[in-house]
Amino acid sequence: MKIRTKEDRRDRIKLRLRKRIVGTAERPRLSVFRSGAHVYVQAVDDATGNTVASASTVEPSMKAKMGEKVRGGNIAGAQLIGQAIAERLIAKGLKRAVYDRNGFLYHGRVRAVAESARKAGLEF
Repeated sequence: MKIRTKEDRRDRIKLRLRKRIVGTAERPRLSVFRSGAHVYVQAVDDATGNTVASASTVEPSMKAKMGEKVRGGNIAGAQLIGQAIAERLIAKGLKRAVYDRNGFLYHGRVRAVAESARKAGLEF
């Protein structure tokens, strides 16, 4: 696989990560995707291929919680999403997860999601 674009680079990193990261029913994989304007997180059970829980800045319930300075494209919005996914998983009885940064570098919004999920009680 030749690296010609940023997407090719991210796909290569993603494949390298996914060789080692596997979600189970007791410990789902917390997959993060960030676009320019939004952040999406979903907890996936790879054994069955089901999404256990999800949260994104596109949801109407999340948009209602966002203030003037909180948007999907900034760190404050990512922190809101991290807290939301942690609350949803804990409500389903899951306290542990495996973090999948999905080929993105661990800084900025990707890091903010992870740290706020940890603060809300999720372990990974």
